[in-house]
Amino acid sequence: MSAAAATKENKMGTMPINKLLLNMSLPMMIAMLIQALYNIIDSMFVAQISENALSAVSLAFPMQNFMIAVGTGTGVGVNALLSKSLGAKRIKIANKTANISMFLVFMNWILFIIIGLFIAKPFLAGQTNVGEIVDYGNTYLRICCVASLGIYAEIALERLLQATGRTFYTMITQASGAIVNIILDPILIFGLFGMPELGVAGAAIATVCGQFVAAGLALFFNLTKNHDIKFDFRNMLPTKFIVYNIYKVAIPSILMVSIGSVMMFFMNRILGVFTPTAIAVFGVYFKLQSFIFMPIFGMNNGMVPIIAYNYGARKRERILHTIKLAVTYATVMMLIGLVIFQIIPDKLLLLFDASDNMLSIGVPALRLISISFVLAGFNIICSSVFQALGNGVFSLIVSVVRQLVVLVPVAFLLSKIATLGKIWLAFPIAEVAALLLCLFFLRKIMKLLDF
Repeated sequence: MSAAAATKENKMGTMPINKLLLNMSLPMMIAMLIQALYNIIDSMFVAQISENALSAVSLAFPMQNFMIAVGTGTGVGVNALLSKSLGAKRIKIANKTANISMFLVFMNWILFIIIGLFIAKPFLAGQTNVGEIVDYGNTYLRICCVASLGIYAEIALERLLQATGRTFYTMITQASGAIVNIILDPILIFGLFGMPELGVAGAAIATVCGQFVAAGLALFFNLTKNHDIKFDFRNMLPTKFIVYNIYKVAIPSILMVSIGSVMMFFMNRILGVFTPTAIAVFGVYFKLQSFIFMPIFGMNNGMVPIIAYNYGARKRERILHTIKLAVTYATVMMLIGLVIFQIIPDKLLLLFDASDNMLSIGVPALRLISISFVLAGFNIICSSVFQALGNGVFSLIVSVVRQLVVLVPVAFLLSKIATLGKIWLAFPIAEVAALLLCLFFLRKIMKLLDF
């Protein structure tokens, strides 16, 4: 079958929306749940080394988040342009976009080799003065950065599968990478089966090994199963038109997620004034909440190409139906997360060998922060809708206001006038501000759909 014929029959323009959204999203939701699970297990094993080791991984997380931001943000830009091109039957542009995305993988890798070698340690030292924590974090972060080719190749290749509706294969790639990580974690951290005991370094090596396995599988599936695009690595050199259109959407997305890294950096500094245990609690919260948020991000990954494709095909009703269903599903998932965090916060923390001190800080923290979950679900869906319709700047503004203009200043103010336990109120306050902005921007962006 020709590429043109395959595109004409693409299910994103014909399949009933509810079935399509679930068909596109469920495999990625499952895969991202597995990824969230291995992130949690990763920290559970590290916590068995010491609380300082757990704090070190928490301090490294903002840089890891930035690393992921660059990869996923670029992927969002590629995804949006590729899906829109397929919807508009512009096959040559779609193929060129897919090939240029491989060039961008290597550029991102080079950037993070430099960061890992020269910036990782000063970055960690800027958050704490505890030498052991800095040393643990530097070991972990350097390995993750220098070997980041795996994660960038994985993200880019999975986005190509997602953009053409082949999300089942991304479930296989992500799940396979996660399983490899889970298996290798205890072996490399504690030196099982005759392997050397590597500690925190073992956790980092297990992570990058899982990423390379996932990348290899994603490449295989693109070459053998993805018939909507044609790979030609001689066609990797970038063109101004395609790079501009990728990064017009990607840069706001990268900045939006990177703002989360800036927020975590400053929150670690604020919390560290009280006790390093508060930093560990904050890191554990992010691992735990990923188990709630990851399914929504997985649904977003399925939703974005549907909206972008139908926007290119000028099918308004399919776009609106997709948005309504996504909001409904996100609200239900976040309500489940809220109930879990309210009822068993102590049991969640004990997964990480929490001390009595960590429990006394962490239980009220999880309960207060989780109040914001339902609002956060709506805000996440809106941000992805903005990106899919080519208005990533709206998402960026929401993120800046929520995490820099509201969350960090409110947390800093509460740290000066209240106790440690009250700082966590900054999270629901920030989500209320984000909700108001999302509603405002959503009304504006609906005008784009008057065709």
